[in-house]
Amino acid sequence: MRPAELENPPQEALLRDHKSLGNAELVTLNKTSATKAWAHFIAGASGGMAAAVFTSPLDVLRTRLQADFYRSPPSIHTSATPMSARTVQLLNSSCNHFHETLSTLSTIRRTEGWRVFFRGLGPSLTGIVPASAIKFHTYGNCKRIVSEATHWGKDEPMVHMLSAAAAGIVTGTATNPLWVIKTRLQLDKPYGKAGGIQQRQYRNSLDCLAQTMRGEGIRGLYRGLSASYLGTIESTLHLVLYEQLKISLAGMESGRSGHGRDDSARGQVQAMVRMSSAAGISKLLAVLVAYPHEVIRTRLRQAPSENGRVKYTGLVQCFRLILKEEGFLSMYGGLTPHLLRTVPAAGIALGVYELVLSLFGMPL
Repeated sequence: MRPAELENPPQEALLRDHKSLGNAELVTLNKTSATKAWAHFIAGASGGMAAAVFTSPLDVLRTRLQADFYRSPPSIHTSATPMSARTVQLLNSSCNHFHETLSTLSTIRRTEGWRVFFRGLGPSLTGIVPASAIKFHTYGNCKRIVSEATHWGKDEPMVHMLSAAAAGIVTGTATNPLWVIKTRLQLDKPYGKAGGIQQRQYRNSLDCLAQTMRGEGIRGLYRGLSASYLGTIESTLHLVLYEQLKISLAGMESGRSGHGRDDSARGQVQAMVRMSSAAGISKLLAVLVAYPHEVIRTRLRQAPSENGRVKYTGLVQCFRLILKEEGFLSMYGGLTPHLLRTVPAAGIALGVYELVLSLFGMPL
């Protein structure tokens, strides 16, 4: 090559080098985007695992209080019952709800031992970890996709609502069989002793799966799916409220401090506290609005009775039968332990989720 060409390289060479550099940058960008897309999956799985382990005892208690296997024989409510009597009954039930929760907790520990509080944790983890991973992977990436497709900002409530609804439907469909197995293991009563050992209907998760498939077929694993779809209302409301509360709390903190984001260790801790608080408050509000679907879903997932009869056959039938036999208050059975479990669980799950995202370089 002549000296002039060294000082002034041909235009074709410059374009070739520029194109080569652009391709390299594009490959790096694609790899980074793929990594950040999967960061939601890993962060969601981590948050779900932490929440499941720490709240397992209250999950067992909640499931039993929702189901009818462990409830006292219901009193029949008729239209002839005076309104004043029903009002007194409502007040008494509200006052005794917390006592019922503590009493049930004590009875379970005394009669079945502390290990029963972690019964179903295996299938619970098997369900919660992938469910949380799928949910947050779908939600996090749907926010980006919907925002780009509609040209709305990622902080728009409509983006959060559509993304949360999609995440709820995908997650419910993918993991329903795991929740059926978990629910049946938690509701499994000891029915006698042989050789000093309590006998139960199911030996373990695989035995429960085998019995369900043998007795009910594949449809048995998708019992309660319609109620799960109905539950998308709760998860959607929760995430929309969470995002808006998180934005509001961050704005209040920024206005109080007089400057932007604080990326110091202290600032990161404060951000996590804000997010956990937002998660807990939003979950509390969402549960109070949408809780009856939890009871219906639990009833639909119950195993058939000893004679093989399925008591609850569908969403509407289940709702009507509970109202007829037990009254409206039964729609909030197990609410206290459910709140005691889900509110801190939401804080733990979303706190860990956001923390892991920050480790991937994604801002809190």
